[in-house]
Amino acid sequence: MLILSIFLVLIAGYLLGSISFAVLIARTQGVDILKVGSGNPGATNVKRVLGSRLGNTVFFLDVLKGFIAAGWPLLYWGASDESSLALGVLGLVAGIAGHSFSCFLKFKGGKGVATTMGGLAALMPAVLLVGLLAWVIVFYATRIVAIASIAFAVSLPLGALFMHGALDLRFGLGLLLALLIIIRHRSNIQRLLRGEENSFKK
Repeated sequence: MLILSIFLVLIAGYLLGSISFAVLIARTQGVDILKVGSGNPGATNVKRVLGSRLGNTVFFLDVLKGFIAAGWPLLYWGASDESSLALGVLGLVAGIAGHSFSCFLKFKGGKGVATTMGGLAALMPAVLLVGLLAWVIVFYATRIVAIASIAFAVSLPLGALFMHGALDLRFGLGLLLALLIIIRHRSNIQRLLRGEENSFKK
C-alpha cells in the first residue's frame, strides 16, 4: 500500500509539474517562449517578453501546481501524519522535477522557484515567509531575479533548521531545494560573473 501511494504521488506530482504554463500562455499570444528572451519557460521570461500581466499569471499558476503537488497527499492521508508529510515532500520534489525537466518539452523546463514556493506554502509556510522576505529584500536591492532567487534558496535550509531542527524531514527538504535551485541557476551565475545578467530597471 505504501509503495503504491509513493508511486501515485510521484507520478501525479511529475505530470502536474510538467505542465508548462509559460509555454501554453505564450502560445496564446503567438509566441514560442523557448525561442525568445532567455529561452527559459518560466514566469520571469514571460514577464520580460509579454508583460507583467501574463508573467504574473504564469507565476501564480506555477505556484498553484507546486501547492497541489505537495498539498494533496496531506489532505488525502491527513496533515498530522508523518508519513503524509513524507508523501507531500515527494510530491513537491516530483513536481519540481516535472517543471524543470518536463516530459512535454523534451525534458527541458524552468528554474522551479515558483513551484517550490507553492509546495512550501503547503509543507512549511513559516519557512516560505522567511524565504519570500529574503527574495523581496534582495530583489529590490539588486533588481536581478536570479540573485533574489539564490537568496531565497539559501534561506530555506536556514529557516527550516531554526524552525524545525536538524533532525526534521523539512530541514532535509530545505537543503535539497536550495541545492536544486542553485544548480538550475548555474547559467545565471555564470552571466552574473561576466556582468551580463538581465535586470529589471528601477
